[in-house]
Amino acid sequence: MASNWTPEGWQSREARHLPTYIDASELGEVEGTLAKFPPLVFAGEARALKSDLAEVAEGRGFLLQGGDCAESFAEFHLDNIRDTFRVLLQMAVVLTFASKQPVVKVGRIAGQFAKPRSAPTETQGETELPSYLGDIINGIEFGEENRRNNPQRMIQAYGQSAATLNLIRAFAGGGYANLRQVHSWTLDHISRSPWADRFAETADRIGEALDFMAACGIDPEIVPQLQTTSFYTSHEALLLPYEQALTRRDSLTGDWYDCSAHMLWIGDRTRFEGSAHVEFLRGVGNPLGMKCGPSLEPDALLKMLDTLNPAREAGRITLISRFGHDKVEEGLPKLVRAVMREGHPVVWSCDPMHGNVIKSESGYKTRPFERILSEVRGFFDVHRAEGSHAGGIHIEMTGQDVTECTGGAVAITDEALADRYHTHCDPRLNAAQSIELAFLLADMLNLEAVDRGKRAA
Repeated sequence: MASNWTPEGWQSREARHLPTYIDASELGEVEGTLAKFPPLVFAGEARALKSDLAEVAEGRGFLLQGGDCAESFAEFHLDNIRDTFRVLLQMAVVLTFASKQPVVKVGRIAGQFAKPRSAPTETQGETELPSYLGDIINGIEFGEENRRNNPQRMIQAYGQSAATLNLIRAFAGGGYANLRQVHSWTLDHISRSPWADRFAETADRIGEALDFMAACGIDPEIVPQLQTTSFYTSHEALLLPYEQALTRRDSLTGDWYDCSAHMLWIGDRTRFEGSAHVEFLRGVGNPLGMKCGPSLEPDALLKMLDTLNPAREAGRITLISRFGHDKVEEGLPKLVRAVMREGHPVVWSCDPMHGNVIKSESGYKTRPFERILSEVRGFFDVHRAEGSHAGGIHIEMTGQDVTECTGGAVAITDEALADRYHTHCDPRLNAAQSIELAFLLADMLNLEAVDRGKRAA
């Protein structure tokens, strides 16, 4: 356990991007209610994820982390959860089959409700109101009551997270993830993508492999690894009152765990020395992510690693680089070299979304798909050059047929953005673009494996 740490200790540190609640007594009542609720996830599950990530840190796996930019109350629906889940399954199958590596599947789901914003207020006409900070805090509609920071929303977020987790666990363990069903995972709107045929070919080859196993006397129907899958949840640990209220002491180990998700991460805006968010996360046993952008210097990164993982436990820390397509090859190498020099066992993951946002001519915020791919290529190039493992991808995506990121084989144009632009915050890859990215990732993983084999020889 972390020394001199308590779940409420963060309250004496500098806390950025936290909402101000007008009624402190109402906030206290909500925190007390949440503290009595059952945990959303369990310490043993968080330890299982940490063990899986330790394998990735050693170069024996790959982390696939994806989901909504910001979950919403309005779009909470069975179909949306199922479709995002099965696109992540498709991506994982592509990566596993092509790279021959296990893929650790982590969703940005069942808790990704809070978002940091660049300005505390928003002005429309002559009216200035608090910025939208995510459905767990206030409403997206511009109006005085909607934009009031309402602690009761935490109760609704908990309920939606619990229901989402219940459904995901049923999908992951109840037969939906059976590899015999791989053909049925393709959504109708993906079939219009040129990559649909390549996925169908992969699915055919998986079916042939299962038939071969059956012919050899190995019944795929009784092999658990072919019937079910492990799927974990994650979100940015931004709203600390919510996170503290769901922190529990594990009855087996006595360690503290934030039971709102299996994995929590700290964002680029709340990662600084003396941060309340860093103070909170250093004391929980969950695997942690940390965003690493252009402003992060090697010495500051090493201090953060010493704070968050002083025991240098493998699987504890995932470093999520987010530089932008034109900055990754300049900014990432010095961080990789520093971490390798000091021997910290981390997973390196690439977030190619947040550094590649532009405003389109039509006025929509978008992310050009080619810029996303360019940052991913740069990420892999850096790790191949440095002899480290490019261990993961962190993307904002959805199973819905949205038009939010331009480009890709489906060729979404600037003019088409308005057709189905549904995000509550930042633009997401749609299902077809996500599958396309998975095949390109698989090709890069294979190149990395070739280089690793050459070094070993």
